[in-house]
Amino acid sequence: MLKSRHASTALAVTTSLGAVLATAGLTAPVASAAPKVTIVWEAGAITHTTLRKTLISMFEKQHPNITVKLVNEAPSTDTTRAQLTTQIGSGATTPDVYLGDVIWPAQFGHNQLAVPISKELPKSFFSRFAPGLVAGASYQGQVYAAPFFVDSAFLYYRKDLLKKAHLPIPKTWAQVESESKILQKKHLVRYGFVWQGNSYEGLTCDFMEYLADAGGKVFNANGSIAINSPQTAKALTTMKNFITTGVTPKSVTGFEEAESMNAFAAGQSAFLRNWSYAWTVSNDKSQSKVAGNVGVVRLPSYSANQPGYSCIGGWDLYVNPHTKHMQQDLQFIEFMTSPKAQTILAEKYNEIPTNASVQRNPEVKKISPIMALASKIHFVSRPSNSPQYAAVSQAIYANVNQVLAGGESIPAALKKMQQQIQSANNGGL
Repeated sequence: MLKSRHASTALAVTTSLGAVLATAGLTAPVASAAPKVTIVWEAGAITHTTLRKTLISMFEKQHPNITVKLVNEAPSTDTTRAQLTTQIGSGATTPDVYLGDVIWPAQFGHNQLAVPISKELPKSFFSRFAPGLVAGASYQGQVYAAPFFVDSAFLYYRKDLLKKAHLPIPKTWAQVESESKILQKKHLVRYGFVWQGNSYEGLTCDFMEYLADAGGKVFNANGSIAINSPQTAKALTTMKNFITTGVTPKSVTGFEEAESMNAFAAGQSAFLRNWSYAWTVSNDKSQSKVAGNVGVVRLPSYSANQPGYSCIGGWDLYVNPHTKHMQQDLQFIEFMTSPKAQTILAEKYNEIPTNASVQRNPEVKKISPIMALASKIHFVSRPSNSPQYAAVSQAIYANVNQVLAGGESIPAALKKMQQQIQSANNGGL
C-alpha cells in the first residue's frame, strides 16, 4: 500500500537526494518558484527549549519554500506513543514527521504507523550514521526511523581512589569486581559498583550490555528466540556475582538511575554504570561530593581486547505513512541528520550526535569526555525488533530481577524468559 501510494514521489526524492548526498551532503534550497508547503513536526521538548526552534529556523532558511510547524508532544513518552498510535492509526495526515523513542521501529512499522524510509531514501543516506544505530532503527530488513540524537551508558569511576590504591582503569568486568574488592578492603569506599537493578525497563538495558558482551542474543537473525543460552547464563552470573561478593549492595535490586547516581555522587561507590547525564551531575559541586574526582570510559567487556557494548537510548525521526508531503519530510530529515545540524546539536546543546562524521570531529570531541568517547561506543539495541517489545522487555527485567534478588535460579529464570517471550510474541505475556 505504501509503495503504490508514494512510488512516484519516492523515485523523485531518491534521485534528487542521491545526487545531493553524493556531493555536498545537504539538500539544495528549493527554487523560489516552487509552491509553499507547510509540514508539521511533532516533537518533545528534547532537553533544551530552543533546540527545536534553532534547527527549524536553519532548515527554513535553507528551504525557503518549506515552513515547519512545531507541535509539542506530551511530556510522557507512553502518552505520546498512545496519542500517535490513535492519531496515525485513524488516517490523520499530520504530523508529517514526529520524534519517537528508539524502541518504536518494530511496533510502529508492524502497525503501519511509520514509513519504511529505506524504501524512500538511497542506501548511501544511511552510511552517515554511527555503526549500530541503523540496525536499532530497523524492523524486518527495513529502516523505519532516522536516528536524531543518541544516548548511551558509560562507566564512571573515582580517579582519586584508583590513584590512591595504584589501580588502573578497569577494562573488563572481572577487573571491576577485583578492584572494587581492593578498594573496599582498604576501607576507601563503601560499595564497589552501583547500577540499575530494579524490575523496570532500565534493567533490560543493563542486561543487554552483559548479554552482548557474552555473545548472546534475545532473538536470532531469523527471529527465533535465543534467550535460553549459555551466553545468557554467563551474563546473569556476572550480574549476580557483583551482589553475592558484596561489590554491589543487595539494595541494587531496587535501584534505578536516580538511586545509583545518588550513591555514586555521595561518595559511596567507586564505579557507576549510568547514562551520559551522569557526567554533568557527578562533576557538579552542588550535586556531587566527588566533583572533580570523576573519570569516564566506555563500559568494560569480558575481554580487555574487545570494547564493551552500550545500550542505545535517544530519539529518532519517523515519517507518517499518510503524509501529503513526502519529499519535504525527507528533506527535513536529511537536514536534521546532516553534519551542519548535528554539529549544532552537539556544540550548542550537548546532545550526542548520530552522524558519525560529527562524532569524529576533533572540535566536537573537545566539548566533553562524553563527546570524546562517542565515536568509540560499541552500540547494542534492546530487543525492540519485536512489535511486542514492551512485553518482551518485561519478561526480561522481571526474571533478571528475580535472579538478582535471590528469588529464582538462573536455569529457572532462563526457562521462564524463553516461555514468556514466546508468549509475548504470540500476543500476550
